[in-house]
Amino acid sequence: MKKGWSAVALAPTVSADTRRRVVVTAPDAVEIQTDAPPSLADGEALVELLVSGLCGSDKAGAHGVHAFFKPPYFPGHEVVGRVGAVAPGVDTVSAGQRVTVRPTLDCGDCKPCNTGRSNLCENLEFFGCGFREGGMSDVFTVRADRLHTIPDSFTDLQAAMIEPLATPVHAVRLAGDLTGKTVVVLGSGTIGLLTQIAARHAGARVVIATDVRQVKRDVSLRLGADAALDAAREDLAEAVRAELGESADVVFDCVSIESTVNAAIAMAVKGGTVVVVGGPKGRVGVDLPLLQEFQVKLQGAATYLAEDFDVAAEIIASGAVDTDEFITAKFPLADAAAAFESLATGDEVKIVVTGEGFTEK
Repeated sequence: MKKGWSAVALAPTVSADTRRRVVVTAPDAVEIQTDAPPSLADGEALVELLVSGLCGSDKAGAHGVHAFFKPPYFPGHEVVGRVGAVAPGVDTVSAGQRVTVRPTLDCGDCKPCNTGRSNLCENLEFFGCGFREGGMSDVFTVRADRLHTIPDSFTDLQAAMIEPLATPVHAVRLAGDLTGKTVVVLGSGTIGLLTQIAARHAGARVVIATDVRQVKRDVSLRLGADAALDAAREDLAEAVRAELGESADVVFDCVSIESTVNAAIAMAVKGGTVVVVGGPKGRVGVDLPLLQEFQVKLQGAATYLAEDFDVAAEIIASGAVDTDEFITAKFPLADAAAAFESLATGDEVKIVVTGEGFTEK
């Protein structure tokens, strides 16, 4: 373990009376606890972990710098599992089915929920991000209406890409019709790369990627970007515009720091759209006169809706998401602390934690 990270001794494998669950107890402290499996509440399903991905929210949460939840918390929201049991009356899923979790736990009764925007629920809870349960556990309970069944043709790893892809699918949908448009994606981490794929699926004519790391830019090019520019260059906005030969119709900011937001606005001048996809760590200042005078639209994008999961599954089924390019490290549940340590380096594209029933094919 590197300095600053800690983990408890490994717990025994789950039995009928126990389960292992990962908990971030404090900033940079990841532990595996053993406790009794949870009881099913009304409307819930008991799910056995197959694979759980880690993302930027997990990185921020584990460091204690996420804007909306802090340690201690139970991680695991990019989850694929197999239903072990369901509460009486649940008929949307059944025991034995493979499922992925849509972790937005909306109330169903507030203004956003009643206007087709349940991802913006005024009483939103988020499975794996501050909720009482997370998916990095041998078994966990979750509302059955949050479960999407997995096509039999999907591998466990393909299924693990549905939730992370749903976020870019939602962001692309918010940007409007991309048919024939010029698109820039700032940041070539997992979400940036998936945004690139979602934008192309939505009809973008040109897609330019940026990242500070050459290895990430290389992946962008292999996944079909028309160009991939070094995000560290001081003239990034000008370089992107020169590459496009015009302004960008839509810029997706998957980094979301002050410098990238303002670079995105400069790329979109005049009349373009900037969609903030990455999770900001705090407040940023924007060039408001430029935004107003040149009629640039600044659009936030928050998680997803059920239909975004459906489109994400369609894109994966088309073969557009190569799991060998994305999933670059796998750790068993017992080594979850090492998975978080690896996540902190930023060297991997996508890291997953696997359960006992996980298979490669």
